[in-house]
Amino acid sequence: MLKVCVDATAVRGKLSGVGFYNLSLIQALQDLQRQEDFQLSVYFQPALKAWLQGNLSPSPLLANVSQPYCLPLPVTIADLLMRFPNSRLEGLERRLEQPDIVQGTDHFVFPCRHSRNILTIHDLTFIKYPQYVSKIVTTYRDRLERSLKWTDAVITFAENTKQDLIEYFKIQPEQIYVTPQASRYQINDLASEQIQILKSQSHYDFKRPYLLFVGTLEPRKNIISLIKAFNYLKSTHKIEHQLVLIGQLGWKYESILAAMQNSPYAVEIHHLSYLSNEQVALFYSQAEVFVYPSFYEGFGLPILEAMTLGTPVITSNSSSLPEVTGDAALLINAHDVLELAETIFQVISDRTLRAQLIDKGQERARQFSWTKTAQTTLQVYRSVLEL
Repeated sequence: MLKVCVDATAVRGKLSGVGFYNLSLIQALQDLQRQEDFQLSVYFQPALKAWLQGNLSPSPLLANVSQPYCLPLPVTIADLLMRFPNSRLEGLERRLEQPDIVQGTDHFVFPCRHSRNILTIHDLTFIKYPQYVSKIVTTYRDRLERSLKWTDAVITFAENTKQDLIEYFKIQPEQIYVTPQASRYQINDLASEQIQILKSQSHYDFKRPYLLFVGTLEPRKNIISLIKAFNYLKSTHKIEHQLVLIGQLGWKYESILAAMQNSPYAVEIHHLSYLSNEQVALFYSQAEVFVYPSFYEGFGLPILEAMTLGTPVITSNSSSLPEVTGDAALLINAHDVLELAETIFQVISDRTLRAQLIDKGQERARQFSWTKTAQTTLQVYRSVLEL
């Protein structure tokens, strides 16, 4: 029987993009075991702070996973040890009980000598746009180049990222497999009764329409352009809408907060930090339009979530985003604030267009599922063993 061990290190704390992918893939692979002949296990490496405190416990989110393996070294420490031969790494590998496949899920894979190693690369922001990332993320390139030395195959989520990998790392195309992600939600997830309950539990007043953004507050997401477009729409078109930004503070967010505070319409801009899955779904479902003007994405999961829950989408015409949307969204130049503003106005003022985008979005969303992602990933495992 095929034995697979998936890195679950990113499944901890308040999940964002990598963590959502990691947990969703594990859950879908668990379900797939019931009909496919393979055995799934997971491993995790503790965060540096937890390690220093002697806390080697798995995340509560992994409670349904039987006996996750702990490799008791943080990724940063393990990465340092990998720069020269180290017997301790072999001892850690033995903890995994010799799986056939080991999949690293966040730009790093443990150097297992007795397994085929698969490396998941989400995007190359840290190489293409280093000005958008934190100092820690800029170290990813060195870590990634080391991991590629013992990697048998690479998983990414879009053809655009695959081409980036070929260009920047000279990886052979046949070594790169594209496994698109999926929404954490299902179409019609929220019944009308549930919507009313969630509204009553929220501190937000849903009586006024709003534009919505969901994602970490960081420069790559181009939120300042969205705020400028919002200011323009309020002053020029006198729209009644609010602007709602949902997401945790990432890095280099100070200018984003300043743009919010300095806006003449600051009282109508609402930043909501981390919300439950149900509350985020509520905001998606009630938004007039979802706006995601990101400069660069490896996939763009929030646009798929918005389409799933019946929200018309406006996003950028660059990187992987057009691959995800197909013809189900309006695409704009992320550097053109006026185009962004006028496209938003077009959607909120044309009910027929809005309805068409909702229908197309949900039809597009049906093409993605975590079951498909798991099935495609399992095919990658089997292909790698045949190499």
